[in-house]
Parts: sequence; structure tokens; C-alpha cells
Amino acid sequence: MRFGMVAMMAVALMVMAGSMAMVLAGGDDLEKQVEHGYADNNGVKIHYAALGDKKAPLIVMIHGFPDFWYTWRRQMEVLSKDYYVVAVDQRGYNLSDKPKGVEQYDMRLLVSDVAVVIRHCGREKAIIVGHDWGGAVSWTLAMYQPELVEKLIILNLPHPRGLARELANNPQQQKNSQYARNFQQPDAHLKLKAEQLASWVTDPEARKKYIEAFQRSDFEAMLSYYKRNYAREPYTEPTGPVVRVKAPVLMIHGLDDWALLPGALNNTWEWLEQDLTLVTVPKAGHFVQQDAPEVVNRTIRMWLNR
Repeated sequence: MRFGMVAMMAVALMVMAGSMAMVLAGGDDLEKQVEHGYADNNGVKIHYAALGDKKAPLIVMIHGFPDFWYTWRRQMEVLSKDYYVVAVDQRGYNLSDKPKGVEQYDMRLLVSDVAVVIRHCGREKAIIVGHDWGGAVSWTLAMYQPELVEKLIILNLPHPRGLARELANNPQQQKNSQYARNFQQPDAHLKLKAEQLASWVTDPEARKKYIEAFQRSDFEAMLSYYKRNYAREPYTEPTGPVVRVKAPVLMIHGLDDWALLPGALNNTWEWLEQDLTLVTVPKAGHFVQQDAPEVVNRTIRMWLNR
């Protein structure tokens, strides 16, 4: 890919910057520090965990599947030194409400949940960080409610047009997206178990917290994200007008992500109005924020402070 050399140089520079010591607190310590709260979106309560000075610039962090706010623990500890960091549980997950009906997980409502959290925090805009489905929500928020997004940080979720292009034209991406087609089946949620969904978590203590969080979650709601919002066959490339993202964008992508192949990153700059910084991380998988937390943390801090 044409951007590969630039991305490799960026990663090399960040590794060289590793002399910046960052102490990462353990999960139990972080859980004692965070403040929990709820924002109300027309009767649907959205849970969040917050850390940092409430007067500092706001960062809102949005997880994907299968996950919850705790996925950002390493980033919250570091970023809360300079920012008020709010990590949400998306609807259907953990401590947030779980409304019934696939229509309750339409992208429009997922985006409105984030908008409500921003306003609940007394702000007009925020730095938005999203991973996986949280990345899809973040892209959409930045496109259609740009006034709410100061800066946009996306982890392992290509721009929606890039992913749609690959689904339409890349046989390997089509093959690797079989899981999404499986999730779109009517009774797919009946096959899921909390222990199975937490199997990707390598830290045994963290895995226990994930199992507890998934036991509080609604599997049918979690798969409604795919049923309502993920493309269906036959896949077609978008032809409608481009709504360009107005905020500057940082993308971090773990290259060992088998579900979201890096080809979808190509030409992202065509859908943006401002600058794009793209960092690819070798040997990191889909959950790059946990696979390579030091690289992710340094990258975000350097990009925000540039």
C-alpha cells in the first residue's frame, strides 16, 4: 500500500519516543478512581465511567463488539492527566439500558447516545475516540453532526465507504466478513455465551470483569448492531454523494486484524476535509488498544499535542 512506508516511519518515531515513562495503573486501581454516571436519551440510560478533571477538555471513548467501557482502561489512565475522559457503555452493553427491538440499534440512535453524553457533560463538542462499532458511530457522528466533534480518533474501523468498497470488490474481505453474515441470522444470539465472547481477553483478571459485564449485557441487542447497520449481500460500492468529515482525523490500525483488512484504509483521505494521520501497528490485532497500549497511548498524546 502506498502509505505503508509513511506509517512504518511513524511507528518507528513513536518507539524512539518511548523514553516518556507512562505508569499504567492496574484495573482494580482504575475502577476505584473512575466516577460512574448515566446520561438519558429519551428514556434510554447510557452508562459511562469518567476520569480526570471535569474542567479539562472532554474526550468521549466508544467501544465496539464484544466489549465495554473497560477496554479503554490503559488509555484513560494516561489521557486523564490532561483531559476529562468519559468511556461509555453502548446501549445493550453492561450497565447501559437494553431496549428491545432491532430498530432500537439503528445508527441514528447510537449516534444520538453519544451526542447526549457530550451535552450531559455540559459541553458543546468533544474529542471522539471510537473502536470497531464505536468507530462506526464516531465516523457517522463526525459526518452528520460535525459541530460536536473537535477531533476524531478511530481504532481498527475503516471509513464506512472504504469498508463498503472492499466488501463489494475484495473476495478476501467478503470471506472474512462471514461472521457478520452469521450474526445477522435471526437466532444467532442464542449461540453466544459470556465466556466465549470474553475469550479474546488475554489478562485473566480482566477476563473475569469481561465475563461479568457480558452476563449483564443483552446478546440479542449486541447482534442488532449487525442486523440493523452492517451491509448485506449482494454487496455494492457506495455511489451517493460524499459527506466529508470536517474534523482532523487520527487512525490507528492493528495489521493482524483478520475481520477488517487494511485494504479498506486506502483512499480515506478522499472523504476528509482536513488532515489524516494514519498509523499501522504490526503484530497488533483488532483490539489494538489492548494489544499495543503503549504505542496507542503515545500516538494519541503526540497527535493531540502536535
